[in-house]
Amino acid sequence: MTHPTIPVYVNASRVDVPAGSTALDAVRAWSTAAAAEVSTGGRGIVDSRGLPLDPAAPMSAGSILRLVAIRERGGAGDAAH
Repeated sequence: MTHPTIPVYVNASRVDVPAGSTALDAVRAWSTAAAAEVSTGGRGIVDSRGLPLDPAAPMSAGSILRLVAIRERGGAGDAAH
């Protein structure tokens, strides 16, 4: 018996993941290196609207994910305008 898979899109690439997978699972199916960066805080996951997504969020068929760089805020170069 095979487990059903669902299509998820990560950075415009389709990956098929088992039903019940998380956002991090989908990223891992796309790139293990990118998943490691998400796990260590170097990259974040956003949804199709650009809103931050918890790596543990469950995926549904057709979910669209994008990876973004995580930038430090409040550094010496930041100034209030």
